[in-house]
Amino acid sequence: MAARTIVITGASAGLGAALAGLYAGPGVTLGLIGRDRSRLDDVAAKARAAGATVTPGCLDVGDAAAMGDWMLAFDAANPIDLVIANAGISRGTAADGTPEGLRNFTDQVRINLLGAANTIEPILPAMRMRRRGQIALISSIAGLRGLPDSPGYCASKAGLRAYGEALRAALRPDGIAVSVVSPGFFETEMVKQFRGDRPFTLSLARAAALTKRGLDAKRSRIVFPAILGLGVRITDLLPAWIGDRILRRFRFHIAPR
Repeated sequence: MAARTIVITGASAGLGAALAGLYAGPGVTLGLIGRDRSRLDDVAAKARAAGATVTPGCLDVGDAAAMGDWMLAFDAANPIDLVIANAGISRGTAADGTPEGLRNFTDQVRINLLGAANTIEPILPAMRMRRRGQIALISSIAGLRGLPDSPGYCASKAGLRAYGEALRAALRPDGIAVSVVSPGFFETEMVKQFRGDRPFTLSLARAAALTKRGLDAKRSRIVFPAILGLGVRITDLLPAWIGDRILRRFRFHIAPR
């Protein structure tokens, strides 16, 4: 059955906002979580105009207590069919070569990895009791192999991928599907801050459509573009020094913030 009650984090912009627009329609209830209230309200208004019932939550996914309270209250009123843990940030090596540093590393892990756990863990008991539901984690192709200019981002997304793989194996007997989405580059404000090689960059609309198509089919792994995912996997299978040398040729640095 198609998901009718959906929670999306990171819904105020980028992929989260695009997915909210694709899922919005009559008979659909959306829980949209984001940190930018004005943008979140705009996304919610567009979803309502499409016929959806919308409950926005202006929250930081890194706040475990606030997320737990919101998720439990929403699920109690609207049993969740699909939760999409999409919220994420990226940092990296600066244009002058300055490493991202511990604070930026920690921020990425807090939002990208712990934020997903703060979203998912509170509602797992209810989903298991209902013996239905779907969990989607938006990882990245960068989670398949570490990239030299974004160690924190890669670490957070690799952890998210492993978390999703473990959840899928654990929850399948309970009737809960888990999908790990690993996209490459696509056009968002976050991606535009990087300067350098961005091979096979997709439009935001295309990335959202591919994500939704895979989730609707309840695919366990959704990787796009396929050629980039294959290339990264092959690089990881090579001897480390060869893989490192290849990746150093495709450098990107973060623009000043």
